[in-house]
Amino acid sequence: MKKTHLLALVVIAIAISIVMATAGDASVYVSFKEAKELAADGDLRKVHVVGRLPHDAQKNIVGMQYNPTLDPNYFAFMLVDTNHVQQQVVYYNPKPQDFDKSEQVVITGNMRNDIFVADKILLKCPSKYVEKEVKGATASR
Repeated sequence: MKKTHLLALVVIAIAISIVMATAGDASVYVSFKEAKELAADGDLRKVHVVGRLPHDAQKNIVGMQYNPTLDPNYFAFMLVDTNHVQQQVVYYNPKPQDFDKSEQVVITGNMRNDIFVADKILLKCPSKYVEKEVKGATASR
């Protein structure tokens, strides 16, 4: 075999190994029910759950626990998934900035003993570019 053929085979083998390694780390979007079923089966791979934060009548987030003076790396909250199942989530990092303002939350992690332990939290915050009524404003030349 020529050296170029060997080099091409090595490059292809490296590319295949990279694709296989990243495919194994890929996580899927599930509900809390599916995350519990995966954990019950012993599957500890990371999953994504999309949900909303429950609010009370005064628009306060229900079930949020964060005391940075006691433990700055413990943040717990309740999340309601797309199937309306409410679940406690624990995040062993500081509370994300603007968490209170978020409309939708995507968490990555897995279930452990009836608690979802999140490794990452992605927030979808309300747009700061909200259309405002401007009365009497017209474009002039």
